[in-house]
Amino acid sequence: MTDTNREMLRTTFGQDAELYDRCRPSYPPALFTDLATLAGLGPHARVLEIGCGTGQATLPLAQLGCTVVAMDLSPDMVAIARRNLAQFPNVTVVVSAFEDWQPSDGTFDAVLSATAFHWLDPEVRMIRAADMLRPGGALGIVSTHHIAGGTNAFFADAQRCYERFDPTTPPDLRLTTDDETAEEAAEFDRSARFGPVEFRRYEWQQTYTAHEYLNLLMTYSGHRAMAPQARKGLFACITHLINDVYSGEITKQYRTRLAIAQKTP
Repeated sequence: MTDTNREMLRTTFGQDAELYDRCRPSYPPALFTDLATLAGLGPHARVLEIGCGTGQATLPLAQLGCTVVAMDLSPDMVAIARRNLAQFPNVTVVVSAFEDWQPSDGTFDAVLSATAFHWLDPEVRMIRAADMLRPGGALGIVSTHHIAGGTNAFFADAQRCYERFDPTTPPDLRLTTDDETAEEAAEFDRSARFGPVEFRRYEWQQTYTAHEYLNLLMTYSGHRAMAPQARKGLFACITHLINDVYSGEITKQYRTRLAIAQKTP
């Protein structure tokens, strides 16, 4: 991904923040149990969350009793996150790009980025995250992957819709169970700021009607960035498959992954 594409695509999520809040799934509760154990989080631990969206991962951190500073690029996302977290005085939500933000009150016990770290500038994201941490503090990166499982045949059929309406689609792309951990571990290593990386994985499914699935797709940057006519054709093709071939609903298999490492002294 080029710098220009990354900067353009990462701003698309706030274009319909209410839809994002309504349709984006939350994270498996076991992830936050593991995060609390691996990072030593509990009441009064200071956590910086990068790319909080409307608060899907912020809420469990708040419920742990952590003191959280959460940030997002989008004022509309931040407004909804503040609404969703209004009952938690231990949470502050700010509008900022991580690359520009300067802390005013010391370091953090943990830095977390849930489904957002890949949107940060790769030249600085590891170093800046380490700079925000106390010695021994933890950087946690959460990613969500669509993997083989669920209604597999639908996703194979839907690929032909993408090949027809989106010329950038690689031909014959199919789901696998791979979640590409090697490069993520290598990025921790290259920074020379962190100890060994630990991984935790959580698999889960969600079932969607055609309407629900199209709403979900409209929370993804690639779909939002498509030319309107092409997107209209793609969505019509997908709707036909779900309603007329797959009896009105499909199931998507997810794997959520936590990568976590401690800052070296």
